[in-house]
Amino acid sequence: MSVPYAWAVSHAPSASDTAEPAAEPSPRPSRPLVERVGLLMIAVVLAGLFGAVGVASWVNGEPFLAAMGIIGAVMTLWAGSQTLRPG
Repeated sequence: MSVPYAWAVSHAPSASDTAEPAAEPSPRPSRPLVERVGLLMIAVVLAGLFGAVGVASWVNGEPFLAAMGIIGAVMTLWAGSQTLRPG
């Protein structure tokens, strides 16, 4: 009894197997400075909101929620500061 070809081979050869690999994509240009500063300002506003949640939670006796708010503020500030790096 013979086995059909599709069962015997896990991967049938195709034209893409023998084709040359795709060329590397060209690097994208960096964002203009005004756009990077704008993104940083948005991050500062959001970090302020996270910080306000953290402080309000701490004052009202919710230390876990306060920690989450402060961590969110720090992470948002870090991500916003990374937008200033070109490239």
